Amino acid sequence: MSAKLTLAAYAYEHTQALFDGRVRIDGVDAAVETAPLVSDIFRRMLQGRYDVAELGLTYFLRTFDLEDAPFMALPIFPNRNFRHSAIFVNTAAGIEKPEDLAGKTIGEFALFGHDAGVWPKGILSDEYGVTVDQCRWVIGGTDHPIPAFGWIPQPRPAGVSVRHAADDQTLGAMLESGEIDALISVDVPQALLNGSTKIARLFPDYEAAERDYYRRTGIFPPMHIVAVRKDLVGQTDLLQAVYRAFLKAKDLAERKYLADAPKQHMSLVTPWFSSLFEANRRLLGEDWWPYGLGANRKAIDTFLRYHHEQGLSKRLLTSEDIFVPEFLGT
Repeated sequence: MSAKLTLAAYAYEHTQALFDGRVRIDGVDAAVETAPLVSDIFRRMLQGRYDVAELGLTYFLRTFDLEDAPFMALPIFPNRNFRHSAIFVNTAAGIEKPEDLAGKTIGEFALFGHDAGVWPKGILSDEYGVTVDQCRWVIGGTDHPIPAFGWIPQPRPAGVSVRHAADDQTLGAMLESGEIDALISVDVPQALLNGSTKIARLFPDYEAAERDYYRRTGIFPPMHIVAVRKDLVGQTDLLQAVYRAFLKAKDLAERKYLADAPKQHMSLVTPWFSSLFEANRRLLGEDWWPYGLGANRKAIDTFLRYHHEQGLSKRLLTSEDIFVPEFLGT
């Protein structure tokens, strides 16, 4: 008889095969769900709705400071992104280089230390000497007001000024008006997309900065993992089947781009995509979106260090603390 499992992930192209039936979890009767907002999946997982689900790294790690951490992770990374591109500035704030952020008021999307915030704040500290205690922080929604996320622990380091924006305020509008000097956000402010000259990126040629960062570090920053309820740890066959299914779905997405390369990706609506694809393969390799801990340990260890340094984890966690033991060798 098949094991029953509730599973949720965002419908990316590399998870789509789990939803459309091209990939099934061997030996498992799986109810697979998604949601319009990935944060809804996080919230529902934390509220006990799923057995296995995608979780933002910081949302997952914050649970390790609870009396009984409820989850462990599989080394599946459904969301990853370079994040020099996530830092925006008011063009009248006198911010010409990263070091100029010291002493400024900075907005941050959703919570102090969202996944797309931990990475750039860590990079700012490591490479430019700008630490979180040197700035003032305002939390909120980028283009739509959002309340504080009361369903996740909200650690804030001592000595750091953090406040939530007013109920009717958005960080994008505050940035454009100069009420805040900069913004770190997973979302691009709509005003910038609309051509506002009052907002700019801290790294104007962010692609060059991000490619240079990868060449120097080998890190393609993961944002999310797949979490499993701790009572499932030990059911190795079940978890291996989940891991294989995610891997197979991701490989199908990668192989589509590889197979389309000889025809210059004529199935896509994006011009010059083939040259981008070739450049990415030269830099990132044939498996440019790797799962497994071996290919991602440096990135995970770096995120764990950043999480602790930014006051979001009480202790410095290791990969051995957070991943299901049977997957440490992947």
